[in-house]
Amino acid sequence: MTNDQTAPQTAPQAAHIEWRDGQIPVSTQFDDPYFSLGNGLEETRHVFLSGNDLPVRLRDGFHVAELGFGTGLNMLALALMWDGPGVLRFTSFEAFPMETADIRTALDAFPEAAAIAGPFLDAWAQGLRQFQLGQIEVDVKIGDARETLAAWDGQADAWFLDGFSPAKNPELWGEELMLEVGRHTATGGTFATYTAAGHVRQKLTAAGFTVERIPGFGRKRHMSRGTKGGITS
Repeated sequence: MTNDQTAPQTAPQAAHIEWRDGQIPVSTQFDDPYFSLGNGLEETRHVFLSGNDLPVRLRDGFHVAELGFGTGLNMLALALMWDGPGVLRFTSFEAFPMETADIRTALDAFPEAAAIAGPFLDAWAQGLRQFQLGQIEVDVKIGDARETLAAWDGQADAWFLDGFSPAKNPELWGEELMLEVGRHTATGGTFATYTAAGHVRQKLTAAGFTVERIPGFGRKRHMSRGTKGGITS
């Protein structure tokens, strides 16, 4: 993708949210918050960035993929980490995109992320789902991930599995979708997720990952990560 922004996409259905304490967006579709009730940015750094060993793995052309775009906080955390040299690719799959005003309000809780969010918010407000954010080429696929991921021709070096809770959003943690995650992961690629649910770890093992349970963020005792065709460092 070049720096030119592409034509707008039409979202099939926008996210429905309510606000907790005026700052934390909660999905009314799934009755689950979009980020940690503690520190969502630090959770992202612990679970997705460190969980995938990104501080030592990032390089020009590295491709991160994500299930569950939400507020874009994970993308922004990645952008805060990476300033080149070179360009990263970031592909996210989202069924219910949030409205720009709601994203802006949510990001107010994280001044560090909000400070670099301008190009993202400007593109999002225009209906653009492919755009450049610093040294990252972003492509947000709108629609049911069970369809959009199967149709994707990319291969990720690292996955952020960040759907709503498996108990409340089981479709995003189903066997077929986890198999698609495996199929769309390069050999030696990784995933990380906040959930340590046994059935999720079993599905990811069946998808070709060596899976391990490690300490989670804050009050959450455990999370999961894994490597396709090997073990994490």
